[in-house]
Amino acid sequence: MRKTKIICTLGPATQEPDVLRQLIQKGADVFRLNMSHADHGSVREIVPRIRALAEEARRSVGVLLDTQGPAIRTGDLETDLQLKQDDILELTVAGAQSEEPYSVNVNYDGLVDDVSVGDNILVDNGMIRLAVLEKRGGRIRTRVITPGRLGSRRHINLPGVHVNLPPLTEKDLADISLGAELGADFVALSFVRQKSDLDELRGVLVDNRSNALIIAKIEDQLAVRAIGDMIEGADVIMIARGDLGIECPMEELPIIQRRIVKSCLRLGKPVIVATQMLESMITNPLPTRAEITDVANAVFEQADAIMLSGETSLGRYPVECVRVLNRVAVRIERSGGAGYAESAILGDNRQKTVASAVLLANSLANSKIIVFTRRGAMAHNVSKLRPENTPIFAFTSSEEVYRQLSIYWGVYPVKIDFTDDPNATIEAAERFLRRTKLTAPGDQLVIIGDVRAGEERIDSVQLRTAK
Repeated sequence: MRKTKIICTLGPATQEPDVLRQLIQKGADVFRLNMSHADHGSVREIVPRIRALAEEARRSVGVLLDTQGPAIRTGDLETDLQLKQDDILELTVAGAQSEEPYSVNVNYDGLVDDVSVGDNILVDNGMIRLAVLEKRGGRIRTRVITPGRLGSRRHINLPGVHVNLPPLTEKDLADISLGAELGADFVALSFVRQKSDLDELRGVLVDNRSNALIIAKIEDQLAVRAIGDMIEGADVIMIARGDLGIECPMEELPIIQRRIVKSCLRLGKPVIVATQMLESMITNPLPTRAEITDVANAVFEQADAIMLSGETSLGRYPVECVRVLNRVAVRIERSGGAGYAESAILGDNRQKTVASAVLLANSLANSKIIVFTRRGAMAHNVSKLRPENTPIFAFTSSEEVYRQLSIYWGVYPVKIDFTDDPNATIEAAERFLRRTKLTAPGDQLVIIGDVRAGEERIDSVQLRTAK
């Protein structure tokens, strides 16, 4: 049973019901809606389709709405610009007229105020590097350091520059409202820079009566420097290696990834490793060996989830990509993990109770952990300790929690009705596991739940033998 979860980005290659059905069958746990490209009409159509197919497959499948965020882009060009080293390119804002042969407007008027002479500006995913020479009114005069062809509407990165853009644009707010209406399970905040950005998103979700979990996308140097605040303020962390790999020196990226994963496991926060995991499979039926090693590394570090982007949204082999991730993850999990969870902080008595249950399960052969959770917290507490060779069966009566548990490492969510009698609920869970052949006679069942003590319910750990 695979413990690392798989997130698939949807797009033109994965809209049809048959493809979605195959993705779920091969192991997709969460579907990502990239609101930089998705329109509201297609989202209204695809979310009910996902829900129906997940119910058909009797699997917990989450929906992740990924906001576009305050993206800075170049404007439209009549013809592409073929820029050579040391050419002068002028960036203009607020309708300023250029005085250079090569120029392009930018959609963010505050760019002139945010950058300084000597700063680097990266365009088109870092393919073109510019150095700021001077600023004049609404014009920024730059020198081309890395040459390339500049087309229309190319993304701009500003490494190390604090950008005074709001964390949520009007588009983001409209998209979040739609996600709340459709019951999105997760909302990702792009280009998050500080904890207050996450607080603002949480307020918007409350206003929209949404209980979606917040994912902080770590995409620039500012977020990396404030990673402690990011982990504290978010429900889930995503290491978005696309923009992050542009913003930071390439040799630092593996170190940043490892440091963030270790911090998340220590503090008990789910973490996703994303971007370019199987990039070559956008056009090729087989991955490179380097990609396999990259995926294996994320699984070995015991990240909660690994994410596909263009591979499943635009690629020719979306189902095969999921099959590859599943195959690699299952094999690497058998070989053990990095052990970062051994330093996990236990913040309260409930977490210490869970830790004792995990210790018990780790000491028993053929053990299974069964946890009963109403809000997902107890299942999360078990997951963050990364039990060895022991699946976590999380039973909940909440449809919302059932779907949100789809992102937690090692958790197999099951939806059942809870009764007033804890023993009856446990017996119902055991019957389910027997019927679905998820347990065998003689398995050791470590059960985490609550028992009645007079008028109170208290946390408990039980050990039973499966029938």
